[in-house]
Amino acid sequence: MDADSPHPFRRLPSFSSHPASDARHLRACLGSFATGVTVVTALSGDGRPVGLTVNSFNSLSLEPALVLWSLGARSRSLDTFLAARRFAVNVLSAGQLGLARRFSRSGIDRFAGVASHTGIDGVPLIEGALAWFECETRTHHRHGDHVLFIGEVLRCARVPGQGLVFQQGEFRSTCAAHDPPE
Repeated sequence: MDADSPHPFRRLPSFSSHPASDARHLRACLGSFATGVTVVTALSGDGRPVGLTVNSFNSLSLEPALVLWSLGARSRSLDTFLAARRFAVNVLSAGQLGLARRFSRSGIDRFAGVASHTGIDGVPLIEGALAWFECETRTHHRHGDHVLFIGEVLRCARVPGQGLVFQQGEFRSTCAAHDPPE
């Protein structure tokens, strides 16, 4: 079967031949892929904690232990993360929807009332997360409208629980009422 022949069970929707010409369509297609929700934290040059909600976190390598995430090139936090030697990735649990929303807002003290612990070099680790990755920034590169950060994992920890995910523009839990059909 070639790409132009109809699928034997259903007709496929028409494909966009130039995804860059329709950013909304591309974003909607990308939104079909469920991603975990994290808060990436660091310290500013004057020692203040900074953090933001990120769903672009991913593993890169086991040997050496490397992770990656990206940040919009227009983000107000970009300069802080570019200068930060260390950062932490806090993998949010299903019960931390409020934190995900809080750390995605601007113009507020995102850490006000948020329980956290001090990680390596003072980088905040958010209490109640499912996993924590304390990282040293290895490199960062601008690609398109985002900056890709690669960090070496210095230490990590996890606890059992259900995760928070983002799909089709909405937060969801990894809790399932039943197993998916095979």
